[in-house]
Amino acid sequence: MAQSLIKKNSSAGAGKKNAPASPHRALSRRTIDTRWYEWKGGPQDLRDLSPRIAGRMLFDVMLINEFELALLRLKNDDCVWGPVHSSVGQEAVAAGAMAALKAGDKVFATHRGHHQFVARCLAVAVPGESWDPCATPLPEAGATVVRRAMAEIMGLAQGYCGGRGGSMHLRNAEAGFLGSNAIVGGGIPLATGAAFTELHRITGNIVVCFFGDGAANQGSFHEAANLAAIWRLPVMFFIENNEYAVASARKEVCAVRDISIRAGSYGMTGYIVDGNDPVAVRAVVALAAADMRQGSGPCMVEAKCYRRFHHAGDKPGSVYNYRPIEEEQRWGQQEPVTVFPRRLVKAGLLSETEVKSIHAAALAAVARAVDDLTFPGQPRRVRPELHPDPASVCNGVRSAGGEWKGISFVKRHDFTSFKEMRFSDAVAAVTGRWLEKDPGVIVIGEEVANFGGGVYGATKGLPARFPGRIRNTPISEAGFAGLGLGAAMTGMRPIVEIMFCDFALVAADQLFNQIAKARHMYGNTTDIPLVVRTRVCTGLGYGGQHSMDAAGVFAAFSGWRIVTASDALDYIGLFNSAMQSRDPVLMLEHQSLYNVKFPVPENNLDYCIELGRARVAAQGADLTIITYSSLVPRCEKLLPRLAAEGVSAELIDLRTLDYANIDYETIGKSVRKTGAVMIAEEAQQCHSLGPTIAKEIQERFFDALDGPIACAASKDVPPPVSRVLEKAALISDETIAATALAAGRRAWR
Repeated sequence: MAQSLIKKNSSAGAGKKNAPASPHRALSRRTIDTRWYEWKGGPQDLRDLSPRIAGRMLFDVMLINEFELALLRLKNDDCVWGPVHSSVGQEAVAAGAMAALKAGDKVFATHRGHHQFVARCLAVAVPGESWDPCATPLPEAGATVVRRAMAEIMGLAQGYCGGRGGSMHLRNAEAGFLGSNAIVGGGIPLATGAAFTELHRITGNIVVCFFGDGAANQGSFHEAANLAAIWRLPVMFFIENNEYAVASARKEVCAVRDISIRAGSYGMTGYIVDGNDPVAVRAVVALAAADMRQGSGPCMVEAKCYRRFHHAGDKPGSVYNYRPIEEEQRWGQQEPVTVFPRRLVKAGLLSETEVKSIHAAALAAVARAVDDLTFPGQPRRVRPELHPDPASVCNGVRSAGGEWKGISFVKRHDFTSFKEMRFSDAVAAVTGRWLEKDPGVIVIGEEVANFGGGVYGATKGLPARFPGRIRNTPISEAGFAGLGLGAAMTGMRPIVEIMFCDFALVAADQLFNQIAKARHMYGNTTDIPLVVRTRVCTGLGYGGQHSMDAAGVFAAFSGWRIVTASDALDYIGLFNSAMQSRDPVLMLEHQSLYNVKFPVPENNLDYCIELGRARVAAQGADLTIITYSSLVPRCEKLLPRLAAEGVSAELIDLRTLDYANIDYETIGKSVRKTGAVMIAEEAQQCHSLGPTIAKEIQERFFDALDGPIACAASKDVPPPVSRVLEKAALISDETIAATALAAGRRAWR
């Protein structure tokens, strides 16, 4: 097999001539020692195939082709809602790659992933050696794959994700297909996370992540590739280079001719293979996978291929004037659906009759699926009873909460014995407790394993106690946030630290498009037991790009649970509940609290405080003050001043901040007692939760209110570094007190 590998020259891959000799004596030219190869297929590759495997690969090629053409017809009949990014012309990549993988391997794909999805699901449902497509009809398990895949793309309830994912968000965890992704490059970090799980559990399985040439220009690709290389993760970055990202030619947007040359930049082995040849693809994937199973780390495979049609739909790219007809015709002559069967017949592996039989079986499987899902006739019409129930649209945004069933949640009066503990020490202590209890818990982030436990002591003492499970990451928030998601989707319990709230915006796609949406988007087929910790540093002189309070930003995305504690006791209990959550939880920690000592229960790091349950920090009769985090102790100190001026204020510490789980029961009881409400936040007004909470209170408890709800937040400017200007920008005790007095006296307007 290795005789078919030809080592490529790195300078040739870059498409550049040798550089001229330098006139500077001090300069010497360096060479790059790359492991970069091109697979040159030959007759021996075919001779290595059994007739049954050859027939099965041909069936996959023909099935994918007929499946895609049928979908395009259904799209034209308005039976598919949304785009259809077909893989016509790229069938060989999926057929060859899936033939080389094992049952335990995992697969991720991009928005153009129907071919990989169908081939992978079919490979697991009907393994290659178990069925002879020339001798018997497709088994019922295979027919089910075709029907359910088509149903999903059509948005029907029988689909693998209940119709929620559609064409671009396919998932079947039972087959190891963990998700296709509509964001170009968005799924690549997830694949590294799944590979981390396989490495951590020593399974010997690999992860294959398919994406196009366009995705290779995304930052997420480079961040994920770097992480995978550093940690030697068993992930194959598989580039389907079909020469066009929508209508942008590869040569217009990519500085290198062969994208896989980038493998050398990350110390990986790179391969180039003819993407029209399923036998060659199978051989390369098998070769690379065998090395990876032996611990070689990640690799990169580039398949040169071509899509027959435009980005979406059934018209060729030449119709839109970005591809010449001659180019399309030249590539069309190499399409696997026509070339591959001829090669098999010529090699004596299949007869003409067997090829026709296989094609007929593929046609029959697709036709049966179409008939099962639509009424016959022209045009086709979707069977209305197959649509999802509209009443189910909100199901699965987050878990139903069964993970906390049987847990006895505590309140402060349940404890009688306390000791003093710094807030940051409480963070480290409860994190360490989870590392003790659960081998699937890891902590990743920038500097988390340095300085004996992070820059601010949040992992103090843990790197020495749990080597390999407290991991420093590169400065690549998108890469390691996405890795955390992939690990969580495959059964780990990652704790991801984002050093400052503002840095979440660097990882916005992973945090908001991926983590927040994955459960619902994939039809409630995946849990996401992921905790993200991050610091709020307002009022500490960090300036406009290190001082954001991110609660309002995260709350804009419905999949997140958001928790914040105003003292160490609450932090421990809330963290324990968060770690048991099957949904992603954001833990907001205000740095001003880190060095403050608080009473915590003695010898108890395992108690749980219920998420979605606020705390009444102080009783009052005239005004309800709603706040959270570091403003809770600040407001507590102001209560005597308010009382002295005639306003008895009840103080509510929200603790849970995501819109779906704000504790309106506790708020309602207080509002009915006081009749007036003030919401205080340190966040900038544009990031504040107050207006939305005020709207809900007004709609729920209007009859109990004696006047308008008062909202106080910081000014709508990024906090400056200047001590004086920062103080002017942030909400002050004077503003809190003045607003509270006005609201309590019913003078707020």
